[in-house]
Amino acid sequence: MCNTTLTIEDASIRQLDRLYEIETECFKKETFTKHQIAHLLTDYNSVSLIAKLNSEIIGFIIGMIYPEKNALAGHILTVDVLPAHRRKGIAKELLIEIERIFKEKGVKSSHLEVREDNVAAIRLYQKLGYQKVAKLKGYYGNAHGIYLKKDLA
Repeated sequence: MCNTTLTIEDASIRQLDRLYEIETECFKKETFTKHQIAHLLTDYNSVSLIAKLNSEIIGFIIGMIYPEKNALAGHILTVDVLPAHRRKGIAKELLIEIERIFKEKGVKSSHLEVREDNVAAIRLYQKLGYQKVAKLKGYYGNAHGIYLKKDLA
């Protein structure tokens, strides 16, 4: 990535149209609706970040913070990077930044779900310390999911 500048910054409802475009390009079947993304971007407990390359939005991540047992937990709902920009460390940067924010807000663990056939994503999550907790049968309709978790404390 020579002569390019990647920045990670807070997402805003003003970017809804672009984020929805990216969502539909990244996920053909299990996409969030535009209304769902709008709700997540404006929810008080949500953490939403965008990845920009030379001022163009090329990816985003959305997570939620909520109480679980006696601690706060972070749930990563979606990680989207445009196909042309994958395998360049952008998803990794988004994950590292959302985890940093989670920790700052007192979150003790982070978890997410991923399609069991999304080998590249699973590899990335495991490299970052996420561990498989369970198989989620039929989680994505006709495809199974995997539930992964990472301690942040």
